[in-house]
Amino acid sequence: MSPGSVQKVAVLGSTGSIGVSTLDVIARHPDRFRIEALTANTQVERLFEQCKQFRPAIAVMADESSARSLKLMLEESGLETTVSAGMDALCTTVSSDDINVVMAAIVGAAGLKPTLAAVKAGKRVLIANKEPLVMAGDIFIAEARRSGALLLPIDSEHNAVFQCLPSDFRTGNTPAGIRRVLLTCSGGPFRLRATSELSDVTPDEACAHPNWNMGRKISVDSATLMNKGLELIEACWLFGIEPDKVEIVIHPQSVIHSMVEYLDASVLAQLGNPDMRTPIAHALAWPERIDSGVASLNLFDVARLEFESPDVERFPCLRLASEAVLAGGTAPAILNAANEVAVQAFLDGDIRFTQIAEVIAAVMERCKPNDASDLETILSDDLRARDIAASMVQRPSALVRGGHQ
Repeated sequence: MSPGSVQKVAVLGSTGSIGVSTLDVIARHPDRFRIEALTANTQVERLFEQCKQFRPAIAVMADESSARSLKLMLEESGLETTVSAGMDALCTTVSSDDINVVMAAIVGAAGLKPTLAAVKAGKRVLIANKEPLVMAGDIFIAEARRSGALLLPIDSEHNAVFQCLPSDFRTGNTPAGIRRVLLTCSGGPFRLRATSELSDVTPDEACAHPNWNMGRKISVDSATLMNKGLELIEACWLFGIEPDKVEIVIHPQSVIHSMVEYLDASVLAQLGNPDMRTPIAHALAWPERIDSGVASLNLFDVARLEFESPDVERFPCLRLASEAVLAGGTAPAILNAANEVAVQAFLDGDIRFTQIAEVIAAVMERCKPNDASDLETILSDDLRARDIAASMVQRPSALVRGGHQ
């Protein structure tokens, strides 16, 4: 970023929790950032209110029906925001010369294509959704090197690691002198729940995260620890390290967001209140620092910090993610696809909480991975895994109870 210039920002998924937090940070710095484009899935009313506040040049909805509704509301309010719909519109928007910064916060695999388009266009890309790197990490890193795009992680854990690395580090490279990366994990809402009771938990219980305010899909991922498994895969791509150099640490207070251990046994940690506006502000202004609106951390209130090892038998999704990253190729994309289908089925009441892992394990067994060197193969295996998972959630009684294969 050139000093003093106003950066034009596109927020993909502006009505979700990350999108809302991004707009909150940007609203605090009107001299530095301008919202050029906002996008949403189907939340017309919420996007309309955001358009009224930020007056973007462009708004993109997922489908034509939602776009027509938004366009009518904007016209009646006298706003001149241009409205379009669909994946092609998303990709065209983020590739525009009028955009400097792209917040990639579309949940799930739906964010892959527009995020990749932003990378190919050489933008500053703030990656809040794990799925693009999980599914196609090799392609993303290669395109970033070719285009000169700057990838900055928004996940609190990966952002913490980034902050603990040398100032000249760039994502996709391997930092010198690193012994291991320690990704912290709250343990989710069921850390202390008896294993025998997990099959009966409800979607609302699974979405009641003890420390973070997140969307329902990500909250369920946190409850199963799949969120941490996906973060392990993402960390390997972002920081150029092998899976055996990434360690998951349960830290219930969510104060230490992650750590990096160096060869001399020094361990650097990034601490802060559990509020996504901190990593968002860091990535928006990097390498500078700006106010995020987050309160200062009071260590006297925290009083104690606890750590424990994750139980992969109790939470098999973490083990499944480790198996996928070791298998390589399209295995992580298959894992992610099966997880998205299974989580939605759980939220819809079609399967039990413990059957999420059962579905994923069964899909990984049946859907053998291919080489992940091209996007077409990745998307093909993604679709294949979704089809298999969908057939399984329609007959959950056939699954092995308890999540073990």
